[in-house]
Amino acid sequence: MLKKIGLLNFLLVCLTSFAFGQLKESAPTKLMGHRFLTFNTVIRVNQIEVSRDRNVGEDERALHTPEKVIAFRKAVEGGFPGSRMTWAFSWLALHDRSENYKAIRKLVVDYHYKYGDEITFIPGAYFANAYNSVEQVNKDLHEGLALVSEIVGNGYRPLSIVAGFLSAKNMQYLAEKENIHVCQGNIWSQFAIDNQDGDGSVCYPFYPSKEHFCKPAQNKNDFIDCVNLDGWTVDFLAARRQGFAEGFNSRMGVGPIETLGKYGKRSGLEEMLHATAIHFDKGFDLNGFGWVTNCWELSLPYDASWLKNWLDSIKKRWPDAKLITQGEFGLLWRAHYKSNDFNYRFVERGSGIGGSDADKEIYWFMNKDFRLAMLRDWKLNTPKQVIDFTRYDLKAHEPVGMTRRWSLMGDINQKQTRPQDKPVLSDKLPNESKLIIKKRYPHLFTEL
Repeated sequence: MLKKIGLLNFLLVCLTSFAFGQLKESAPTKLMGHRFLTFNTVIRVNQIEVSRDRNVGEDERALHTPEKVIAFRKAVEGGFPGSRMTWAFSWLALHDRSENYKAIRKLVVDYHYKYGDEITFIPGAYFANAYNSVEQVNKDLHEGLALVSEIVGNGYRPLSIVAGFLSAKNMQYLAEKENIHVCQGNIWSQFAIDNQDGDGSVCYPFYPSKEHFCKPAQNKNDFIDCVNLDGWTVDFLAARRQGFAEGFNSRMGVGPIETLGKYGKRSGLEEMLHATAIHFDKGFDLNGFGWVTNCWELSLPYDASWLKNWLDSIKKRWPDAKLITQGEFGLLWRAHYKSNDFNYRFVERGSGIGGSDADKEIYWFMNKDFRLAMLRDWKLNTPKQVIDFTRYDLKAHEPVGMTRRWSLMGDINQKQTRPQDKPVLSDKLPNESKLIIKKRYPHLFTEL
């Protein structure tokens, strides 16, 4: 099923990637027992470059300057010494001939050789499949990757792609034709925000099904050898809402827009650290490793010192955490998991900030067969109610044509946009659903 990579091959890949880096910390050689942070930024020309020659956002040239790139990378190194981050260039940012963009590209290439940073391509603007055919996205990937290699030189090839959302067919192309086996290809729980929906997936890495990018592969015939990564770690309690329901932002978590931009430097940082702790504390204990990921677009109007504060706070609170490139992390996961035999579990009590309800406690269970979420009021000690049950053993289909609707909606979906999504007590689930859940978690119902 999985092409032989092994520990030796993984190390060779990493050594090739880091050959020119002045590394201050050794790279982890295994997944388990570590806390990982992956940090990406996107450099573009237009806010939403939906295709090579079409934009639907604002011109951002003035927001992308060499000075801002320098301050940004200085903040990352200052807050997390020895770290390696991922830079993703849009089609226009790779081609723009202005002096600013020439200087920006040179700076980022220098960072690759100095720090070991990853430089890659982002097709479209997070929403490539909402505005382009599968064939066009494949062409963009091929030519965009070739240009990245040309700009960096020395036979460089990125280990991963940043995509926001990317269809299963395009991820299959990446693995089979471009020999790239890591893709940031889903934005967990996104629904009714921005230009594309994509709720229904697992929030930690998985191999996608050929049927749908949100569905974990079920067998070798269904398997795409491309590790599918989430784009932003979010607060589970905030994420259960639809878009901006109840006046909250469902994307709140480690992202700066929903935290620093909404609640300011102090409360915003508090929420970012709360979302980080979900994975680096209890999540680490439950899953054997922890992973937090963030994409901080270079164009955002936040001082670089705010970024440094978050990274510095992580380093102080979890000194063993490693900030490595997205590609490195994905290949570590790929080396450990040969198939989708993961069993992820998460527990969170709200921070009291925004949609992270202080009186709520949420439980998530995610495996190849299904994802399950339960919610309760821990202060009133109410029974747990099922707010999401999405089966992956059922047939799935990606949409035909260009649309924003790419979600994989299960029997009950956390966003509560359909009549059937009303939360229920576990004993009110259909017998078939209870049997499927009990097969994975035989003691779960007796604990409720």
